[in-house]
Amino acid sequence: MTHLLHQKPQNLILENRPYPTDEWTNVPSSIISSLPRRLHLQPSHPIALTRRLIESRFPTFTPYSSFSPIVSVHQNFDSLGFPPDHPGRSRSDTYYVNRATVLRTHSSAHQADLFRADTSDGWLVSADVYRRDAIDRSHYPVFHQMEGARTWDRRRLSPSASAKGGLAQAIWDDVAKLPTHDIDVEDPNPPTHPERNPLQAGYHTPEEAEAVGAHLKRSLENVVVEVFAQAKRAAVAAGDAKAATEEPLKVRWVEAYFPFTSPSWELEVFWQDDWLEVLGSGVVKQELLDEAGVPQRVGWAFGVGLERIAMLLFGIPDIRLFWSRDPRFLDQFKSEVVGAEEGKVKGSGKIVRFQPFSKYPASPRDVSFFLPSTSSPAGGRPVFHENDIMELVRDTAGDSVEDVQMVDEFVHPKTGRKSLCYRINYRSLERTLEREEVNELHEGISKKLVEDWGVELR
Repeated sequence: MTHLLHQKPQNLILENRPYPTDEWTNVPSSIISSLPRRLHLQPSHPIALTRRLIESRFPTFTPYSSFSPIVSVHQNFDSLGFPPDHPGRSRSDTYYVNRATVLRTHSSAHQADLFRADTSDGWLVSADVYRRDAIDRSHYPVFHQMEGARTWDRRRLSPSASAKGGLAQAIWDDVAKLPTHDIDVEDPNPPTHPERNPLQAGYHTPEEAEAVGAHLKRSLENVVVEVFAQAKRAAVAAGDAKAATEEPLKVRWVEAYFPFTSPSWELEVFWQDDWLEVLGSGVVKQELLDEAGVPQRVGWAFGVGLERIAMLLFGIPDIRLFWSRDPRFLDQFKSEVVGAEEGKVKGSGKIVRFQPFSKYPASPRDVSFFLPSTSSPAGGRPVFHENDIMELVRDTAGDSVEDVQMVDEFVHPKTGRKSLCYRINYRSLERTLEREEVNELHEGISKKLVEDWGVELR
């Protein structure tokens, strides 16, 4: 983690509220400054346009998009059944405000609260989420997710469903009401499998699980149909000849594992000659519903990364662009329109293929160093994790860095000390970086490595 032990304030001021710090605190200033941005709420931003497009496929669901990103450890992990030793709980992965409070790492942090409220059969949550991660064109420490769930109340079945087959029949009746599509779907696996994708025996019958899975899959296939139809339309309008001649859309369901669903599936789409994972989903673990006080409910949930969909939808090549304030980027998507046809979504904004406004030169620099021999908890210093240099680079150079890659690693044969070499590729999305400017940023990173981690530069 970016090492904040030297001058840690007594409190962090987040969303105009003080939070006491402790030995777990690891939220850097660069992340704090991102909290107010809320890209998914900016009317004509590609992330918001993607959110609204997906929401349009769930007209009866209740949407939520303004929950605070500051949540308890219980909300983020415990309520979802994450075991105490799960790697996601590590400070190398998660931003801790303090021991009891984190910046949410997924939109699922609100799932138990919404189930407990029991105000809607279906809901959607869109949220900015925070994770310590690599630096490259597809990863950023702040990104956006959408979580959705649909449940049925065993106590509120229609008389006809109760007479014909109970809950399973009620769900199949709802499946019949969903829009149909004509895309090619590969789904070769059984609804459940005792080892790979188990039924929640004791809670659900095989018939109930099959019906829930069928409703989930039809609902999410309809989302994919709409998203990729819009993506193809935008690509063709931009003159992409390949998009105009592509084969019909194909999707496939792949068995998966998630801590809070079973059975579980990932949905993949064949797009531009490759299978792409689009979302994860499954039948909600009944223990989560029981603990939320709604044991009578049964249903499904899904989660999708909005940046991943937006990059496909708009043809955006670098995740940093979403955070740009440059009007040459933002103005491409502005338009006051109404309707959901011909690449438009209700409200302001438009779905168009991103047009690059320039490609500025890269300026790579290497930094090599020996880790301290006492880089261990026993030595009084946290163990160095690769996410730590990523955080340090971001906090020092911001979005002026395109990617960071480890290019060399060895252990000195005599001293046993470990040496690492990282290549930092400096490239602004908005202007050419001067050599002196890059050198100053790089020197700042080297200095911080020495100060915060006690490394020996090579």
